[in-house]
Amino acid sequence: MNADALVAYLRSRLPGDWNALRIERFSGGQSNPTFRLEAGQETYVLRKRPEGPLLPSAHAIDREYRVMGALRASAVPVPAMKLFCADETVIGASFFVMEHVAGRVVKEPALPDVAPADRAATYDAMNAALAAVHNVDLEAAGLADYGRPAGFYSRQIKRWSQQYRASETETIPAMDALIAWLPERLPATERAALVHGDFRLENLILHPERPEVSAVLDWELSTLGDPLGDLAYNCLPWRLPPRAFGGLMERDLAGSGIPTEAEYVANYCRRTGRNGIEGWNFYVAFALFRMAAILQGVLKRSLEGNAASPEAAARGALAGLCAEAGLAAAEGD
Repeated sequence: MNADALVAYLRSRLPGDWNALRIERFSGGQSNPTFRLEAGQETYVLRKRPEGPLLPSAHAIDREYRVMGALRASAVPVPAMKLFCADETVIGASFFVMEHVAGRVVKEPALPDVAPADRAATYDAMNAALAAVHNVDLEAAGLADYGRPAGFYSRQIKRWSQQYRASETETIPAMDALIAWLPERLPATERAALVHGDFRLENLILHPERPEVSAVLDWELSTLGDPLGDLAYNCLPWRLPPRAFGGLMERDLAGSGIPTEAEYVANYCRRTGRNGIEGWNFYVAFALFRMAAILQGVLKRSLEGNAASPEAAARGALAGLCAEAGLAAAEGD
């Protein structure tokens, strides 16, 4: 990234000592490269599109910028947006700058080294944040035109099937089976809501000391649609083994403070006014299929030398495992 060009662009647009700019890239994440900007006493976060060839409709940072700006007045905790730059000549890609939110980013769903009471409170705070996303008043937030909720799963299955095929590096039989199975099991009804698209513990900033959610990040896959796919995606740790993103399968959760999947779903239903969820395994299978498609894209970018993280190859290699878990969920329906 051209620091001199960035300084020249930001100096007149944001407060700070830009002559003393320090840039640090955040580790982790497989999508849009993200950086901490320290300009004297001011600290910001810059998020940009990756450079090089990209899959269609991927890395939509303009949508991230719009939705987080719209949610500042809602119950969803998000950073304040500062500016958006569509001019790719500045640093080689479009980008936006937002407030830096101090806090903790926890990658392990098992929350190691955390007391059971705080684990329980953290999971409850995550559950409340997801419910807040799905309870957003779309008209009041100015997001009624943010997507087309009708036919959500049909479009999503088509989109991610195409994305998967575009980045396919080897045959994954379970993925082929899901691509055939999912369109035949579409839900009869869908509820329109804002969906985050990548809602998981790692995309939350937790309060530095308390088990509270200070910010929800990484909105590039957000749209309007049925929120149950979002919920199922958030529940994937219960469906994956520890070697896959620190999954909770095969772990003894008794006394850990971490709720069961059924307890977590029940709390979500309470917060969103649902009496229960029919056909839950469809949503789980869909979420795992979608995760597998995303990971296949990560692997493809890694093989092409255009990954956002040094962990990309290892994460991308989990596409097959996720597809197999998705097929297992489908067969259990």
